Amino acid sequence: MSGLKHFGLGHVSDTQAKTGCSVIYFPNGANVGACILGGGPASKETPLASPVTANNKINAIVLSGGSAFGLEASSGTMKCLQDHNIGLDTGFAKVPLVMQSSIYDLGYGANDRYPDIKMGYDACLKALNNLDEASGNIGAGIGASVGKILGMKQANKSGLGFHHEVFNGINIWAIVIVNALGDIIDPSNGSIIAGAMDVNRKEFVDTKKMMKDSIIPQWDHTNTTIGAVICDAYFDKASLTKLAQMTSCAYARCINPVFTMMDGDTIYACSIGNKEVDINVMGVLVDDCMEKAILKAIKTSKISDDEFLEACH
Repeated sequence: MSGLKHFGLGHVSDTQAKTGCSVIYFPNGANVGACILGGGPASKETPLASPVTANNKINAIVLSGGSAFGLEASSGTMKCLQDHNIGLDTGFAKVPLVMQSSIYDLGYGANDRYPDIKMGYDACLKALNNLDEASGNIGAGIGASVGKILGMKQANKSGLGFHHEVFNGINIWAIVIVNALGDIIDPSNGSIIAGAMDVNRKEFVDTKKMMKDSIIPQWDHTNTTIGAVICDAYFDKASLTKLAQMTSCAYARCINPVFTMMDGDTIYACSIGNKEVDINVMGVLVDDCMEKAILKAIKTSKISDDEFLEACH
């Protein structure tokens, strides 16, 4: 039996290839809703979050790099859960219910090495008995970057953000991998804190303004911000789908532009408790927690220009 009180979170990072995998494990299962607003998501088993599918609890969520290639990682997570006798009891076998979303990080580090079955297995193994609260260049965030309208050489490093708060006895967590076409904005003052830069990497150029000035855009499909909010209150899948939508407001405040056809922006909302909270109040809470996780992802993943540029294609 797991000794986890709430949920587990484990990371595996390939520091040479600049890609990785993060696994969120729910020892008692979780109700999950999802909101996919980006035009190019790489995902697996997200229909399990639909309110019209069977009301089965999810065992784990995998966040990874590798674009669609990285979706192999969830097979490793399923194997790890199977080896530990965890999954939906179908009468003939226990089938682990695992959902996954991947970012596109092939323009940073190696573009021929991806999160695989072993990485998904190892990250899950860590998550079974551990809640890693680290932020920065770790797990699925190791290959994340932002502000890529002018290419990787004028982009900024980003990473994974983790934030936890307690509101009147209710726990809220946000985990996010910030990997956006757009710039990252500090909502407190409207300033750009990471994003596309001029050729000398001295000033931000403002992606939104550049898009307004472009007549024939030629942008790469090299983005996607993926994340999850988790609460120890009770909500069904329909309510969680709404909460995931409300959490998207944090993406919109902090990422500009966001939800483009060049992004695959996805949010999971997860319920792991039985406390009663008004859905509107919870929407405000998870949105606020996600905003702080996004900002933390930027602030904790900063590296030198030389180090960043060395890994850019």
